[in-house]
Amino acid sequence: CCACNGEDGWEAIHRDPPDLLVTDYQMPKLNGLELIERLRQRPETSRLPVIVLSAKGFELSSQDLTARWGVLAVLDKPFSPKELLRLVETGIAETAALAT
Repeated sequence: CCACNGEDGWEAIHRDPPDLLVTDYQMPKLNGLELIERLRQRPETSRLPVIVLSAKGFELSSQDLTARWGVLAVLDKPFSPKELLRLVETGIAETAALAT
């Protein structure tokens, strides 16, 4: 699923829960961190793997986001599509391993 803003993303997640979320940090209506905060407050999405894309790499600490919000990774723009694919595959594999 794809959404144009954080609020639409929030609604889409509840209609059809994904295995992993790739979100931008800067979005209208609800930014990426606000979206993650909402996800973490609900039991059904509290452990959803999240990858954050950002043009604000110097402003975001990957370590802080991982520690506070359980973010799988932060990729600075421009990012490598191969690196994003690797992180998505890793995140889904880890989630599947935890479920078994």
